[in-house]
Amino acid sequence: MPHSTTATLARRDLLKGAAAAATFSIVAPSAVRGSAANSKIALGVIGCGGRGNWVSNLFKQHGGYQITACGDYFADRVESYGKKFGVPAAQRYTGLTNHAKLLAGAKVDAVAVESPPYFHPVQAAAAVEAGKHVFVAKPVAVDVPGCLTIGEAGKKASAKKLVFLVDFQTRADKFYQEAIKRVHNGDIGRLINGTAFYFCGPIMAGQNSPADAEGKLRKWVLNKTLSGDIITEQNIHCLDVLAWIADADPISAVGTCGQRIRKGDQTTSDFFNLVFEFPRGLAASFASRQCGKGPGGIFCTMYGTSGAVETQYGGTVKVYGNAPYPGGQTGSIFRDGCVNNIATFHKSITEGVTHNPTVAASVRSNLTTILGRDAAYTGRKVAWDDMMKAKTKVQADLTGLKA
Repeated sequence: MPHSTTATLARRDLLKGAAAAATFSIVAPSAVRGSAANSKIALGVIGCGGRGNWVSNLFKQHGGYQITACGDYFADRVESYGKKFGVPAAQRYTGLTNHAKLLAGAKVDAVAVESPPYFHPVQAAAAVEAGKHVFVAKPVAVDVPGCLTIGEAGKKASAKKLVFLVDFQTRADKFYQEAIKRVHNGDIGRLINGTAFYFCGPIMAGQNSPADAEGKLRKWVLNKTLSGDIITEQNIHCLDVLAWIADADPISAVGTCGQRIRKGDQTTSDFFNLVFEFPRGLAASFASRQCGKGPGGIFCTMYGTSGAVETQYGGTVKVYGNAPYPGGQTGSIFRDGCVNNIATFHKSITEGVTHNPTVAASVRSNLTTILGRDAAYTGRKVAWDDMMKAKTKVQADLTGLKA
């Protein structure tokens, strides 16, 4: 992943913006809850692209939110979004530091961070500093320092009586919750091994990542620095379930990745194949692809000494063995999981529930994807402890982008 002095300077601009937002007068959390309990929660949305628009529709449909501010690097996206959701022109913010401008200039109780993953740590941390509740899309970061920033921001949010929720759909699904609770209770015995995979066709098939900085940012999903590559940006859905079932940090990972279909300036991989080692002798294989045609899906199956748990994103979730659980179908999980999280976010704000359980679990899952990515990129076995000590920073070249 690229590193440069100019990129570091651009990064400093972002951090300066975050600091400026932090010095803005902060509404007391108790006052926010009191206001929210009697009226709609004022929401600012950071990231006005496809995901931002989709999530904003769900926030609007909930009925308990009023979208009062928006921010994105691109002016055209901000203007289109602002008109669609009725955001006043004075509360539409652009540029790399759009989040800092929004936090300093808009009257919001909460923010939803739906920008490219590279920016999530700075933007979410700045929102907490500014006294705002935070709803953030997965993945929370693209590197170890970013994950640690999110972890600290989550702790700080709890200390400040703020809600901080990471939007994983599976963790909001009742069948996943019950099945994995039973595994943790010992219903399938000691975990032995497992397998997980995420198979689909190419995202943005046939498109290239432009050479200019703005073009790369607009098509960030094709850029491994901005997205974290497919293992972090998309495959995290699968690896989150794997880490959730294992309920432990992996010890190491080994494997490979590469490009066979993607061409041009796309820097993301087509496939990953890995083996993760967990404590107590548990081993799990993982495979993903975004190339070719054929059977697909998002699966994670784990085997124990007396049974197994099967999970399919959008399919069956159940437990086999001496203590079976019939589970059910999760067909509409992509939408329903987000709807559930939006409802939980609202309930937590209005009732003052700020222990924020999604943060630590999401950081672990995100770090698991980074461990696998590091192993695949280097072609060698990488230990968790070594990765955490190295704290390798991913740095995007933001040269030429407007603050």
